[in-house]
Amino acid sequence: MKKILVVLDGAADLPVKILRDRTPLEVADIPNLDFFVDNGNLGNMYPIDKKTIPGSDNALISIFGNNPKLCKRGFYEAVGAGFKLREGDLALRINFGTIENLKTRRVIDRRAGRTLTTKETEILTKTLDEKIKLSCKFEIKPTIHHRGVLVLRSNNKIKFSDKISNVDSEWTIAGKKIDYFKFAEPLDNDKNSMLTANILNDFIRQSVKILDNHHINIERKKKGLFPANMIFTRGASTEIPKIKPYKNWMAIISMPLEIGIAKLSKMKIFSSKISELKTIDVYENIYTSLNQQINFAIEIIKKNHKKFAGCYVHFKETDIPGHDNKPYEKANIIEIIDKKFFSFLREMSARYSWKVVVTCDHSTPCELKSHSNHPVPVLVYNKGKNKKIMRKDHAYRFNEIEARIGGLGKFYGKYFMRKTGLDK
Repeated sequence: MKKILVVLDGAADLPVKILRDRTPLEVADIPNLDFFVDNGNLGNMYPIDKKTIPGSDNALISIFGNNPKLCKRGFYEAVGAGFKLREGDLALRINFGTIENLKTRRVIDRRAGRTLTTKETEILTKTLDEKIKLSCKFEIKPTIHHRGVLVLRSNNKIKFSDKISNVDSEWTIAGKKIDYFKFAEPLDNDKNSMLTANILNDFIRQSVKILDNHHINIERKKKGLFPANMIFTRGASTEIPKIKPYKNWMAIISMPLEIGIAKLSKMKIFSSKISELKTIDVYENIYTSLNQQINFAIEIIKKNHKKFAGCYVHFKETDIPGHDNKPYEKANIIEIIDKKFFSFLREMSARYSWKVVVTCDHSTPCELKSHSNHPVPVLVYNKGKNKKIMRKDHAYRFNEIEARIGGLGKFYGKYFMRKTGLDK
């Protein structure tokens, strides 16, 4: 193996008041990442462009050298969840969330408080599968915690269109804080778009009535927990995307989206299962899963690094505290990854002269509790065969502030592979 790319999902942030106007990356004690910076080069990247607020989907598509405008998240999520799709099937990423009612459409929480256990999600999904009646066949599958995938199957009479809007308060009006959702709307005048929106809205209305009266949600309300009474959908997709292949790479990942992207990029997938959420303490589960992911990644790299030219590792856990406005948790998670994973990577890169590249797919500022269009740091450490480190800047720590003075400069995600030398 010659090169390794590590993506810290949503780790980039903005100054936080409670951290004395510093970011979690600035506060975190990360000596191993800082070693790579001190002996490498840093830069500033807009995953897509200066105006676009990226999701993990279009950001990853962009940095792997593809056109982010062609990204349709539903397909990648479905492939990552194990669905076999035909051209024309409609695939959507879903969240179990909480609304006041269908009349007001007021959103209480897009993730049902992050307290929905794996067992609860499985039971609710099974109930929807059994009780909802549509004019087409459909499949719904839970993935991780409150997340899932919905696939509407096309047939001789129904041809779906992905030209429909998201049913999601965060994504309906990008960049604006709104507390209600809109039903799916056609984005063009095609009759198939109208039909698709109508069928999906029928699914959502039926699901709310079923979920509102489900015994799990009745019990959750008695306990003071948010009921999972709404299905939010986004990333509608009906086409099989064609993206750049990385056949001699391996990917060490756990989330359906990243698995789907890596599969369609022809990477060899090594995936460890996320721990089941058995209690309402989601952060206990996050730390358990994080340690499992780190140990799994180390084991896979040790066993397989001689078989591949490149390796892609993705840590989702750094993103979640940003959405929850938990800067101390975010800094702590970054520290754990540095202590347990980047220390290992530091040792291995010294032994085998690997190129190490570290970045974030997007920024998830704690005080915004959502993604933002701010740039993210990019680190390139390349000791090379001659054992001399090529250093071009005066940045010494891996964070957003130091990235501004990095020798790599500012650039867009579409130049990432070339700028970092990962395309060679």
